[in-house]
Amino acid sequence: MNNLLANWWRSYKFSTALKHGDNRIAKKLLKEIEKSKSKLSWQEKLFRDKLQLEELLNDKNESIREFDRRVQELELQLGFGQIDDFSRQFNDLTLIPDTKFTEFIFSSFNLIEHDKNLVQCTGIDDRIFDDFEANLAEYIKEEFKNSSWQKKLNILVKEAIDDINKLKVGQDPEYRFELSPHVYLIRYFLDNVYCAYLAWFFIYKLGLLPIKVNILDIAAGPGTAAYGLALLLQSTSGFFSMPSMHISYYSLEQQKSFQYRGLQFWRQYMEPLAMNAYFRFDTANIFDYDSQYRKLPKKFFDFIVISHCFFNDSDRRSQSSRVYNQIFANSLKDSGYALLIIQDKKLFRPYNINQNDDRNLELNVVNRCVKELGLELVWYKYLSSTGKRNPISDFGKFARENLSVQRYMSPLARQYFGLNFDLHYGLDDYVILARR
Repeated sequence: MNNLLANWWRSYKFSTALKHGDNRIAKKLLKEIEKSKSKLSWQEKLFRDKLQLEELLNDKNESIREFDRRVQELELQLGFGQIDDFSRQFNDLTLIPDTKFTEFIFSSFNLIEHDKNLVQCTGIDDRIFDDFEANLAEYIKEEFKNSSWQKKLNILVKEAIDDINKLKVGQDPEYRFELSPHVYLIRYFLDNVYCAYLAWFFIYKLGLLPIKVNILDIAAGPGTAAYGLALLLQSTSGFFSMPSMHISYYSLEQQKSFQYRGLQFWRQYMEPLAMNAYFRFDTANIFDYDSQYRKLPKKFFDFIVISHCFFNDSDRRSQSSRVYNQIFANSLKDSGYALLIIQDKKLFRPYNINQNDDRNLELNVVNRCVKELGLELVWYKYLSSTGKRNPISDFGKFARENLSVQRYMSPLARQYFGLNFDLHYGLDDYVILARR
């Protein structure tokens, strides 16, 4: 009874504070109500959502102001005839590959180059990924304690899982459900960050990673490409003195809830690591690109990344290819690169071709994919856990015996997905580097 009375009194004071326009008191009371784990009223839910949207909007506005400031700075330098020196100063600065660090990555990840393009990977940098995974799992647990979800948590999780499981039958999920970001974080995020980490490593190994780098991540989800790069840079600690990196990361994503969760976790985990990264988030539907493209700076990006956003539906795939082509043409620097990360089945399926050991066939398929986007192939790698192009008969047994287990995320996957096995870090992706 005392708890009920206390909850009622807090809600009454909250409602009164809102009526008087006292948002400071309302915020304080909302925190107390959430901490008490009592069910939020419709008014409290609306106020919570309003605060979250305001936070995201403030971040976007701050990013826009920073971007405008930089444009003014460049215009001023142009007026004084300094722009050539300014550009040359940064464009000539790339991270020089360190032999010992490269050897460490090959050893830690058990990288085996079976041929020019096929790379087997069964290991991981435990000192980086263990901590990252543990913090991510803890973040998700705390999110699920949200009092407004408690009574219907299983229902919300199930509808998001049913949607994301469309991937298993060759369909495209909608990712529009309330807990879609959390379900994605549990099931696929770590594997995709793992893959992005290695993609950036091979770019670094070639000496193509600038110290000042502008990245556009299309259909970015929670910021997979940014996390992969940040963890790679974190891995360099102890090998060489890292110059002052500056990462300008622009996320283009239809589902703002994915952006919000990605940014929220970034602030919690990555920002304390003093990563010098500048973010701008645009919530936009890529299929509505004609009304969005003016927001993207022209000839600005060193890398434009498309990671795992290649559709199964033929109409959506065709439409997205047209949009991607336009973005590459308008926003990629003349010296820039497109980084494409695509699962093996999604690469071959549109051409009605089964993946096999024919390397010439593989090269032809990669070239077709690249040319459809108005690009020219620079190089590609097929990152495979098994080291084979053909599927193996018992991947589960292979994973248990050879791959790194997701020790912190697996309990969540067992609990919410109903899995009877642990998750492992696995790869079956093509990493493709191309240019205009």
